[in-house]
Amino acid sequence: MRTTLISLALAAATASSALATEWKKLIEPSELAALDNVVIVDIRAPEAFAGGHIEDALNAPYATWRGPKANPGQALSDAALTERLQSLGLERDDRVVVTFEGKTATDFGAAARVYWTLKSAGLGELAILNGGQTAWTASGLAVSKDARTAQRSTQTFTLSDDWMIDRAGVAEVVGGASDAQIVDARPAEFLAGKKKHKAAKVAGTLEGAANVRHSTWFSSEKTSRIDLASDIRAKALAAGVEDGTDRPVASFCNTGHWAATNWFALSELAGIDNVKLYPESLVGWTNADMPTVTVPVSTN
Repeated sequence: MRTTLISLALAAATASSALATEWKKLIEPSELAALDNVVIVDIRAPEAFAGGHIEDALNAPYATWRGPKANPGQALSDAALTERLQSLGLERDDRVVVTFEGKTATDFGAAARVYWTLKSAGLGELAILNGGQTAWTASGLAVSKDARTAQRSTQTFTLSDDWMIDRAGVAEVVGGASDAQIVDARPAEFLAGKKKHKAAKVAGTLEGAANVRHSTWFSSEKTSRIDLASDIRAKALAAGVEDGTDRPVASFCNTGHWAATNWFALSELAGIDNVKLYPESLVGWTNADMPTVTVPVSTN
């Protein structure tokens, strides 16, 4: 009997330990503070980073993960991707937490886009700090002003297309040659043609697109914290996103920023299969003279 009790206690302890160390893709400040052996990548501007950051965090400003001014959503080339990750000392088996400014729902898109890039590069255990540096500071956790320099890694990286759809792929969907649900993450004014990104050639949206605004997952535009007490999957289904079908979901916006938030919520939190990001989105699409449509939508 004693042996049985000891065995049960050990099994319970092992299960409890596994549960305690279960990796989360969206992590709270207190949970991050309790973790060891993680790489924290802070994507804020250098001046914000210098003003205070999580101890041992590495600064990798969001602009360095983006494309040129004419097409800011353009995905990094494999050479640029390798340089970015090697300079941070990253390797595929690293556990990485991305943190960001954390003041608005739009801020979250930067962290989601970097997370998507790291996942597409082959890193397996990734997380976003829910609420970013703002939430960390509000939690009363310590900050540092000491700079850390990473030891350069030597691994090379390529950007997988497992979670990406390119312009040609989108053109096939729009033209009816392939099937996917395309989801526009922008506010309704953009779909109606009343607003456009300054780098886009024309206004409008992709034909057949559903509108699932990037802020759907937040209590308001003025927070960058996703409420994990809410049912993300239920929100996705209520917004019209299909699940349980073989149709891929293609998320886009102006430059793949807001769309990255939708990708993260649908793929990583709701667990919907085959969600892809169109990185360059409408700026790249329209500047290549591809067609758009405008749709009558409510702006209330």
